[in-house]
Amino acid sequence: MSRMGIRKDDRVKVISGKDAGKEGKVLRRNVEKDTLIIENINMVTKSVRPSQKDPRGGLIKKEAAVRACKVMLVCPSCGKATRIAHAYLDNGDKVRVCKKCGEIIDKI
Repeated sequence: MSRMGIRKDDRVKVISGKDAGKEGKVLRRNVEKDTLIIENINMVTKSVRPSQKDPRGGLIKKEAAVRACKVMLVCPSCGKATRIAHAYLDNGDKVRVCKKCGEIIDKI
């Protein structure tokens, strides 16, 4: 199991693969498989059989999982893709810090 520093609702930038350079919001993460579902990234076409929920069926487009090593967090203050550092505040709270601008991203 890896130590994934990216969380749900973070903005991330894809750094390699077919969607390299695109940004999106993390919708879900799977820590066991080290994967993320990112909004409008790695779209795949899936064939769906007709059901009561969707009586027409057919082809739908949906997001597929992306490995966490293929993305970097986008810093909310400087707007650049960055690695994540961890630091402790004076009161003992652990925080995520941007390695490019040094600003605190959020509390853990």
